[in-house]
Amino acid sequence: MTTIYHNPRCSKSRAAVELLESRQIEHTVVKYLETPPTEKELAEIVAMLGIEPQQLVRRGEALFKELGLGEKQLPHDEWLAVLAANPKLIERPIVVHGGRAVIGRPIDYVAALLDG
Repeated sequence: MTTIYHNPRCSKSRAAVELLESRQIEHTVVKYLETPPTEKELAEIVAMLGIEPQQLVRRGEALFKELGLGEKQLPHDEWLAVLAANPKLIERPIVVHGGRAVIGRPIDYVAALLDG
């Protein structure tokens, strides 16, 4: 099963969906701004990515600054809670395929994941 955490307004995210479709890979699209992943789902995603939750944060978002996150050193679980409560902060797109995941920036990362 392949899943893409997708923001239709993001060109990189749209390109990842197009890549999946061009390769005729059956996939589930999760519009994560409308249906945010839970803390548990985020924990699974960061484990597949091999990163810490704070590495999944879009630091350029105004919300990041509004929440004062630049100065905070939060533990793993608190970062997961912040991301679950504020999905706009989640880097995109995230593609999960074959028990592994990548952030699709650049799109070549998605191609490499699919090529296995």
